[in-house]
Amino acid sequence: MAAIYALLSAFSYGCADFLGGYSSRKNPPAAAVAWSQAAGLAAVLIAAPIIGSESVLLPDLLWGIAAGISGAMGVLFLFTGLSRGMASIVSPLAALSGAVIPVIFGLAIGERPPLLTWMGIAVALPSILLLSLESNDGGKTERSSLILGLTSGFFFGGFFILISQSSDASGMWPLAAARIATVPLFAAATGIMGRSLKLARGTRRVTILSGVLDMAANVFYLLAFRGGYLISAVILTALYPAPTVLLQRAVIGERLSAMRVSGLVLSIAAAALIGIGG
Repeated sequence: MAAIYALLSAFSYGCADFLGGYSSRKNPPAAAVAWSQAAGLAAVLIAAPIIGSESVLLPDLLWGIAAGISGAMGVLFLFTGLSRGMASIVSPLAALSGAVIPVIFGLAIGERPPLLTWMGIAVALPSILLLSLESNDGGKTERSSLILGLTSGFFFGGFFILISQSSDASGMWPLAAARIATVPLFAAATGIMGRSLKLARGTRRVTILSGVLDMAANVFYLLAFRGGYLISAVILTALYPAPTVLLQRAVIGERLSAMRVSGLVLSIAAAALIGIGG
């Protein structure tokens, strides 16, 4: 069941990423993040009481706040890179480093998944890279792209690690705490930068849906981690570029390169191996 939750998380993240990328090209990145975070907060405040919890302690909420700030920073750096046309470097670096960092952490805390899972991880890492590769950005600054991509991935990895420190008994309330902290943070950041929180015409629904799907992905990830290994949950969740690629093909008719087709095939193989391995 943990593998299914992780794959649902990947699907939700991929859809959110596709919609968020569209919004970030039409709006200031901080404004797009602020609106998507607010939509995610509304969604989790509805979901948390339904899912229920046994007990929520202060440390659980603090871990949630720290994770929320880390994840939101990751989204901000990613959206910034995408809005500047740096997807060919930013996206693969963010996806890959965001997966590798939690795997290293999982090993450090003593996780030892079975051999099949490791085989799946070995297949998943190159698939993430192949799926995330974009066409050339037309000469954009590579150093800036590298910094944005690695920074985004670092914060994404931080989210996966930090939220996993909350107790199982706390339910989804750490995710609610995460959004309660980040919504005013990004609203204030948008104001400080002198940008309007008003979204461009035709992007409000897309931005809100992106935030709801992002929160759904967080919920599925938390359920996946609590039902299995952190390493397995992170790697399967990190396959989120696969649904993004499929949506780009289905919605905007983007041609699938040989690399991306290879990435899709490898991602399916990786999901199968990790799912069987546990």
